[in-house]
Amino acid sequence: MRKLIFQMMVSLDGYFEGPAAEINWHRVDAEFNEYAIEFLNSVDMLVFGRVTYQLMADYWDTPLARANDPIVAERMNNLPKIVFSKSLPSVEWQNTRLERESVPSVITTLKQFPGEDIAVLGSSDLMLTLIRDNLIDEYRIFVNPIILGGGKTLFKGINEQLNLKLVKTKTFGSGVVALYYEPQ
Repeated sequence: MRKLIFQMMVSLDGYFEGPAAEINWHRVDAEFNEYAIEFLNSVDMLVFGRVTYQLMADYWDTPLARANDPIVAERMNNLPKIVFSKSLPSVEWQNTRLERESVPSVITTLKQFPGEDIAVLGSSDLMLTLIRDNLIDEYRIFVNPIILGGGKTLFKGINEQLNLKLVKTKTFGSGVVALYYEPQ
C-alpha cells in the first residue's frame, strides 16, 4: 500500500508561516534541493489544499522557477497533483485535478492503488483532516534554526494527543534538522 507522507517546514518555535503569512525564512539551499529532488523522485503524486496549491502553482509554473530550480520545477510541474477545494472554480497548473469530494474517501482510495508514495506538501488545514482520519503514514518536519515569535502554528486545531515514533533524523549544513515520524 502507498504511504501518505506529510512534509512541512517550521521555525524552532513551531510556526510554519510568520505573522504576515511570510515563508521567506525557509532555508532552502543546494543541499536541501538535493533532498527535494530525491524526495520528488520517490513519489508519484502530490496533494495540496487550496492555499498551498495556489502558492505552488504561482511559483513552479514560471520561467523563473524553471531557471532557478530546473529539476525540482520539472518534477513539480509534471507530477500528477490533486487539490482539495470547494471554492476554486478550476485549476490551471498542468497535471492537476480539482477534487471536491470527501478528503478521507479520496485519499483512502488513492492509497489502495499501486504506485509510489503520495506527498502532501504544506497544506496545514488539509493536514488537520488527514490527522483526524488517521491517514498520514509519515511526518517529515523540517525545523529551521529561527525563532519567529508569532505566526501560524503547525498543529493548531489538533485537540487530542497524537503519539509519534521518531524513525530518522537528518541534519543539513544550513542548520535545518529533518525529523521523520510515524504514527504509533
